[in-house]
This record gives sequence, C-alpha cells and structure tokens, in this order.
Amino acid sequence: MLTCRLPWWRSSATCKPWQSGRFLPGVWERCQPLSRKGVDRTAGQGQQVVMQEEQVLEDLEIPLARRETETLFQEQPETGNPYLEDALLRSYLKTHLPPKVLEEVNQDLERFGNRLLTKIKHLGWECELNPPVFRQYDAWGRRVDHIVTCSAWRRMKEIAAEEGLIAEAYERRYSNWSRLHQAVKLYLFSSSSGGFSCPLAMTDGAAKVIESLGIPGSLKNAFDHLTSRDPKKFWTSGQWMTERRGGSDVANGTETVARKQPDGTYRLYGFKWFTSAADSDVALTLARVADAEGQVKQWPQGSSNLSLFFLKVRDEEGKLNSIQVQRLKDKLGTRQMATAELWLDGAKAELISAEGRGVASISNMLNVTRIHNVIGAVASMRRMISLSREYARRRVAFGKLLKDHPLHMQTIARMEVQTRGAFLLLMEIVRLLGLVETDMASEQDQLLLRLLTPVAKLYTGKQASAVVVEAMESFGGQGYMEDTGLPVIVRDTLVLSIWEGTTNILSFDVLRSLTKSQGQVMAVFFSTVQKKLELASSTGKLEPAVKQMRDAVSSLAQFMQAAGSRGAVTMELAARDFSYTLARIYAGALLIEHAARPDASATDISAAQRWCNQELCPVATALENSSYEAEEVLMDSALVYEGSPACGSRL
Repeated sequence: MLTCRLPWWRSSATCKPWQSGRFLPGVWERCQPLSRKGVDRTAGQGQQVVMQEEQVLEDLEIPLARRETETLFQEQPETGNPYLEDALLRSYLKTHLPPKVLEEVNQDLERFGNRLLTKIKHLGWECELNPPVFRQYDAWGRRVDHIVTCSAWRRMKEIAAEEGLIAEAYERRYSNWSRLHQAVKLYLFSSSSGGFSCPLAMTDGAAKVIESLGIPGSLKNAFDHLTSRDPKKFWTSGQWMTERRGGSDVANGTETVARKQPDGTYRLYGFKWFTSAADSDVALTLARVADAEGQVKQWPQGSSNLSLFFLKVRDEEGKLNSIQVQRLKDKLGTRQMATAELWLDGAKAELISAEGRGVASISNMLNVTRIHNVIGAVASMRRMISLSREYARRRVAFGKLLKDHPLHMQTIARMEVQTRGAFLLLMEIVRLLGLVETDMASEQDQLLLRLLTPVAKLYTGKQASAVVVEAMESFGGQGYMEDTGLPVIVRDTLVLSIWEGTTNILSFDVLRSLTKSQGQVMAVFFSTVQKKLELASSTGKLEPAVKQMRDAVSSLAQFMQAAGSRGAVTMELAARDFSYTLARIYAGALLIEHAARPDASATDISAAQRWCNQELCPVATALENSSYEAEEVLMDSALVYEGSPACGSRL
C-alpha cells in the first residue's frame, strides 16, 4: 500500500527518505518536526491554522489508491467589491469631490463594484478562455475575412455602453469632475474587463479628437455613436498607426497613400502592420495624400506630410470597406483582443485634419490613450495586491499564516507604497484633464498636464511590470499556474511600458515639453511641488519626508542649471533618469499632500514617509557619477557589443 509523505512540519514512520536506496538532499530536514515555540498568534488565528493543518493531515493519510484526484491544499483568495475595498480611492474622492457630486458618485461606484463582482468578472475570464479566431474563407471558398469574437467579448461592449464608460467623460454632468468619475470607473473595470479596456482607450481617444475638431457635421453621427449609452448604438474605434517599419516613428514609417476622389472622399492604399481592436466599428489612421497627378511628396518624409483620416470598417451591408485581414497577431498578452495585419486596398475614408497636420491632430488622442495606459497600470497593481493580501490571510506556511510572517508583509507593503504613489499621480493628471476640458484650467494647469502625462505613463508602466511580477511571486508556485488567472494579469501588464510609446520615447517627449514651453513648465513644476510641501509643514510626523523632498527638489534644480551649460548629449543621456526624477518627486508631493489632511490615517503618513526614503533624484546622482559625459556614449557601445561580431566593424 502506498502512503503519501506527511508535510514537513510533522514526523512519521512513513517519512523515510533512505528507503528508496538513495538520499534526497533536503528531504531529511523537511521530515523533522517543527517547534511551534515562539509563534505569536491570537487564539482565533491559532485555532484556524491548527484546523487547516489537521484537515491536511487527515487527507494525506488516505492511501493514494483510494483517492479520486490529487488536490492542492490551499485556499483561493476571494476579494469583494473593488470599490469598497479600496481605501485610498475612497479617501481621495472624499477629499476632493464636492459633497453633492461625492454622494452621487459614491452610490454609482458602489453599485458598479457589485456588478463587477457578480456579473462582469466571470465574463472577463471567458474572454481569456475564448480569444478571437480569424476565419479567412467560408465553406465555399469565398474570402470573408471574419474575425470571430466570443459572446462575453460582445457583452463587454454592451456593458461599456450601459455604464457610460466613454459617455461619462463627454456628458459633463459633473463639470470638471466628470473625467475623474469616468477614470475611476475605468480603473475599477480594467482588471475584470477581459481586455476590453484597450478598445475603450482608443474609442475615448477618437471621441476626443472629434471633439477637439469642433465635432464637424460629417462626424456628428460618429461622435454620437462613440459616446452613446445605448448598447445598440455604441461604436468602438481602432487606432491604425503602425506600419511595416513599426515603432513610434510614425512620421517616417507611414507608407499608406490617400487618393482623393471626385466626391471629396479619399481612398486609402497601404499595409497596417499592427491594428488593435480590429473588430471595431470605425478607425482613425494616418496616410500621405497624393497630388492631382497621383504622386506623393517624398521629401521631407517627416510628419508634415501626414494627414489624419476617419473610416468605417464595414459598409452598410456589413462588408469590409475594401480591407483585407492578413492574419491575427500572436501576442504575449492581451490575447482577448483581436490585433491584426490589414491591407487597405482602396478603403473609403474622410480627411478630418488639415492636410499635412495629421500628427498634430492626434496629440489630444495620445494624451487620452496614455492616461488610459496609466489607468491600466495602476489597476493591475491594485488587483494583484488585493489578491496577494487576501491570499496571505489564508495560506499557511512554516506553521503560520503568510500575513504573520513579517518579511512577507514588508514585501507587500513596499508594493502598496508604489501603487499609492502611482494612483495619486493618475488622479492628478485626470483632475487636470477635467479642468482643461471644461475651460477651467489655468495656463499653469495646462503646462503641468502636458508634462505629467508622459511622465506618468512611462513611470507607471515600469512600476506595474515590477509590482505584478513581485506579487505573482508572493503566491509561490501557484502564481505560475495558468488557471489561477495570475499569469494573465502579468502578461497583459507587460505591454503597458510599450504601448503608446516606450520608456525612452516618452522620455524624449518629456524633453520636448520643456523645449516647447521654453522652460516654463519646469517653473510650474517646482512651484506646484513647493506649495504641496508647504501644506504639510505643520504636520510633525511628515517633517523628515518634507525635508527629503526639499533636498531632492534642490538637487533637481542644480541638475537643471548644470545641464543647461552642457551640450544636447547630456540631456539626451539623462532623459530617462530625468523623467523618473520628475515622477518620484511629484508623486512624493502628492503622497505628502494626502497625508497632511486633517483626517489622514497613520498609513497615509507611513506611505508618504516610505516613498520619500527612496532615491528621489536619480538624475542628480548620475550626473555626479559622470554618467552623462560624451565619453560614456562610446563606452556604452563597447560594453554592449564586446564579444559581438559588430566589434570588428564600425559601430
């Protein structure tokens, strides 16, 4: 009769590693009984642990031959209403929203949280289990190019309309707070959306572009569909910018040509290499307009030759608009969403920007989609921490619950601090966007939004990747199991540092904001941070954090002065560290501001203190270490290519 080895915390005659004829390292140690001396538990906690251990032991003593299945003796973490369990979100809304707005928004979010928990979460998992399928031909050999999506994905589209996940921002029933209300709903929705947050980001971006153009008559119908609450009328939009050369350099990588027709419309010809949400109803795309002779201006190849177009994916009969689907992309994550390669073979489109002003016209769209990227990043961090902390209340290891292991809780607490800083950074840019959209923003607000949007996008993308991987590790081997859903969150999060511009690309965008404002944006940055620190000057427990912040601000100012006297290479090499510095300092100021509230909790204060204990101004440290000298450029290449065949050629 076979017997199962007992857990390592109990000894037994059946646990004899030498009987197999060879000694397995580590097995003997695991067979030794665990002394419970010194384990600190409350009576209830101790009883719970003992009961769990005894149940495990009873199950393990059953002969293997009598078991129907092998099971893992761990409890699944269960979370509740995501709104009610998010203390930071609720305290932020209570602090900032006007009382009447808070009352209505609070009721809506609590209701929505319950819907997410009971009706939507399982749909998201169905979307993961049933990814889109491309059917190129029908049974009779006719090309149909049909992208088949599951019923749960289609239901997500209806729910997005019913909840006003796009409409909320454009109805403006709460004036400048409408955008924040929308962002919070998207934040709560993101982790249960089954990837549908991505088409919503592009839909929001398209609506924003049309609104910024004054909602011209030809686009009024499209705008109404994109912002509708009626599931039968609601449209989603794609964003078709990436072509065969790929990447963020759309100015030099766009080959698609637009040919004007006698009726004033255009026909588009080209290959779109990466089109997210390929099952959407409409799309925005860039192309180069051909002249009357059919020639395309070849030089300069930059953004001055690109124009923005709006097109419907299908005609009134449901047939593709002279579009051929080549294949669906095989991606690491976001598999729930159809991303395709498309041939535009005369697709009918409408020119919606001034000719040659396409890139300038999508700037509003980029702001919105980058903010959606931040929403996704913060939401993924919050979801993983929520699961991790619940698991820590249930999982027994080394004789006690994970939550009773100080090192384990320290690890989760560090992730929590990062998530809090990211959350407040998100709320700040959304608050500023709300002011801009309702013509309530000052010039300083507008400058700050322009700077903080790329800063927040690049920084939270990197934060999220680190936090979700760390959180997955907190589950041990279970975190690596596909059917737990945890690897899905990790995969889907990894795109956030890439989509809408990589970290380096966004760092250059941060530098552009300085150049275009002739340095004014940094003056606004410094003054805003100083004001937030002054609010906390009377809070004694925050004094060390405030001092650390002021020292960091001083170091940043010194860097700016030193960099100004050096060549362009210095700022280019410093761009990434500079952007990280802006993110850490501004998020620190927001955490301190939040902790200085009269009703702030001890955890609010601790979060601010802990955030400020990290290196707040890495750009100054790197400058002191001569990391931005011209000589370092050559050494960077030497380090990278040492041993490579490239060493024998000119780099």
